[in-house]
Amino acid sequence: MISAHGYAAHAADKPLTPFAFERREPGPRDVQMSVLYCGICHSDLHQVRGDWEPMIPSLYPMVPGHEIVGRVTKVGARVAKFKIGDTVGVGCMVNSCRTCPACRNGLEQYCESGATMTYNGRERDSGDPTFGGYSDVLVTNEDFVVRIPDNLDLKAVAPLLCAGITTYSPLRHWKAGPGVRVGIIGLGGLGHMGIKFARAFGAEVTLLTTSPSKVHDAERLGAHATLVTRDAAVFTKNAGKFDLLFNTIPTGHDVNPYLQLLAQDGVMILVGALTALTPPPLGANLLFNRRSLVGSIIGGIRETQEMLDFCGAHTIMCDVEVIPLQNVNAAFERLAKGDVHYRFVIDMESLRRESARAA
Repeated sequence: MISAHGYAAHAADKPLTPFAFERREPGPRDVQMSVLYCGICHSDLHQVRGDWEPMIPSLYPMVPGHEIVGRVTKVGARVAKFKIGDTVGVGCMVNSCRTCPACRNGLEQYCESGATMTYNGRERDSGDPTFGGYSDVLVTNEDFVVRIPDNLDLKAVAPLLCAGITTYSPLRHWKAGPGVRVGIIGLGGLGHMGIKFARAFGAEVTLLTTSPSKVHDAERLGAHATLVTRDAAVFTKNAGKFDLLFNTIPTGHDVNPYLQLLAQDGVMILVGALTALTPPPLGANLLFNRRSLVGSIIGGIRETQEMLDFCGAHTIMCDVEVIPLQNVNAAFERLAKGDVHYRFVIDMESLRRESARAA
């Protein structure tokens, strides 16, 4: 076994604290990596605090982190895709059944028996808990490892492994591109990437926000326009304006005013809210003008690599604030208040320094 160190939550109401544990030795198809950076996702906060119980149980101790960039230090005898020294990434999944129609079509995130998540899950073979990227070392099957383009800043790449693919996949699937009017609802970790990708795809991009202070940043990120939705009249004045709405609001909310902004055959894509919409969508807002309300999560491994290659070709990265792991609890408190522009990323060198001092 491999000695590993990280930070873990031991209960929903407790802070993350230093945690020593063991990883498996790399098998024939496994890649071992030294973790360099790990993004902090809003879902880390939700799962650590048990917000999604009972839908998604929280397993403690929990080492969060599924936006992982590392350097390969060891490979199994049958690994063909990677070699020692490669810079690689691991996102939200580390395994799936491999045999269901979704997996065979490269959509492992929709595995019929449930994908094995990078943390807060259980290994398919052993049943052992999976521990994520708030740690110094990771061992993962090569099929769930992706290659990082050489020209990208690694700390700004880490959130692409979740926030990036969560925006890229649905915008590609619902064909954001030239001539398509895209509205991005909310300017946070997902929203800022939604603007960048939709603009890079050639769409006409508008930010919808309740915060007038975000107008300037939206323009900097690539939005053509901003609508401040604090004024209810904005919804009436802009009825039928958008072909796609990319909704990043992370909690249950009223989608009905936004649905009225969709044109005929328009689509609203939910990517943030796992809890109930309150009130639910009115049938009239969907039936008239043949509108659609759809949902999406991350993307498969093949599409994640496609997304990274696209980012390399267009120099697209996340806007990040880098922190030492020792500041993770303060970062969680700020994240809960929306006080981050736009993703926290942990520099794992801080953990290695701490471990060296302890030794």
